Amino acid sequence: MSLKQPRTCAIAKSISVLGDKWSLLILRDIILHKKTRFKEFRSSKEKIATNILSNRLKSLMEERLIEKLNPSGTKKSTRYIATDKGISSLSIIIELYLFSIDSIDESMLDESQINTKSQISQNRSLFEEKKKLEYFAFLKELSELK
Repeated sequence: MSLKQPRTCAIAKSISVLGDKWSLLILRDIILHKKTRFKEFRSSKEKIATNILSNRLKSLMEERLIEKLNPSGTKKSTRYIATDKGISSLSIIIELYLFSIDSIDESMLDESQINTKSQISQNRSLFEEKKKLEYFAFLKELSELK
């Protein structure tokens, strides 16, 4: 019987948690686009299949990157929000954005994407801090809905 050795490299561990495209896109949608519901994730332009979405949400919860809120106990009331650990992935999402944005022809970008590119290019740290503060304000609004 062979036992799997635990990953001892921090990068290998991070890739095992965040290394698939769907996990990062779900975290992007939660933090930057303030999506919280299953159907909102399904409506993203990347068109994730429902079975993959369900599996990734479960995996992100197991890794404590997101948590499920279910205020009234029904499927329709279920919301997913980022934990502090999940919010810490924002810097990774921004770096991946910066890695590729200059190779995309601006004529392919909409106004919002051009605005985001400009904000990040002007001051990456300020952009990240602003997005975190916006997300915390959004979480406060959600908590007040209960």
